[in-house]
Amino acid sequence: MAKDPVCGMEVDEKEAAATSSYGGQTYYFCCRGCKEPEKYAGK
Repeated sequence: MAKDPVCGMEVDEKEAAATSSYGGQTYYFCCRGCKEPEKYAGK
């Protein structure tokens, strides 16, 4: 299990809704909204 870096939710790497690679590390997200949090910033 991985931890979504935005919301902190535990995410199964095989079933993650979205992923992103940065600096040689893969990040796993529970939903597409967490992958693009700037869309919701300030609301």
